Amino acid sequence: MKAKAIVFEAPKSLQVRELELAPMGPLDLEVEVSFSGISTGTERLLWEGTMPPFPGLAYPLVPGYETVGTIVNLGADVSGLQKGDQVFLPGSYAFLGVQNLFGGSGSRLVVPHDRAVKLDPSLGNKGVLLALAATAHHVFTVGRESTHLAYPDLIIGHGIMGRLLARMVVAAGKPAPVVWETQAVRQAGALGYDVIHPDQDTRKDYRCICDVSGDASILNRVIPKMAPGGEVVLAGFYKQDLSFAYAPAFMREASIRVAAQWKKHDLDAVVAMFHDGSLPLEGLITHTEKAAQAQQAYEVAFGDPECLKMVIDWRE
Repeated sequence: MKAKAIVFEAPKSLQVRELELAPMGPLDLEVEVSFSGISTGTERLLWEGTMPPFPGLAYPLVPGYETVGTIVNLGADVSGLQKGDQVFLPGSYAFLGVQNLFGGSGSRLVVPHDRAVKLDPSLGNKGVLLALAATAHHVFTVGRESTHLAYPDLIIGHGIMGRLLARMVVAAGKPAPVVWETQAVRQAGALGYDVIHPDQDTRKDYRCICDVSGDASILNRVIPKMAPGGEVVLAGFYKQDLSFAYAPAFMREASIRVAAQWKKHDLDAVVAMFHDGSLPLEGLITHTEKAAQAQQAYEVAFGDPECLKMVIDWRE
């Protein structure tokens, strides 16, 4: 069995070509892909060739971990799913002859059934946002199960992750956060919170500052803005080492925390939010291209500040 896939042959070198798929096992699904998203975090680093050492990192590779499609075949031992179900897939490992990092950008995928998340078909291409929303939920909740940590009251960056996180705070009934954004074109689109340029902000009492910008120099800018005992949550993906001036952090007895990849309970939580409408998703997918125009899609996704989320449409 073969399928078309986006292949990074080398940094900034892309082709859409036909690859062979591994045969299905008794617990696998065959999924015909409708949409896949382009990540402006990890996928940008793969595209640029600036990804820090990462398991399985080598070229050529198939990227992508934000895929929505329809089940067209099931292994003999699969239960709980059926042909025709729409599902979200956080990538795959089935393309042969390439690295699958993360293997979701293809026209057809073979995946273990326990990696599939059933979705309401009415979500359409918005289903690709599930991984980002789960990441935002993890940032929003990690470390709070057994402590009394503050919820985010300052978010750095009004890209798609910043918007999802800010909307999640508002949807939970918490005080609306402030969001910093330096690009004027991205300062619009707030829902229930304020977006300002950091130079406009005179506050120095933030309890929980979440950075989703990926700016490795951010700590020296935000630590002076925090209240004593406050924390910075690092939720971007950083290609350079982070450092900070010790004295301001010492004066505030600051905490610095890293939010890692989402967990299963995060995914379950945001699936419920997607289906009951409690997390607004409008205005987040701004661009769509057919798979044949993948080169152009990646250039826009990484180069146009008006592009919050680029989706590849695999439908014929």
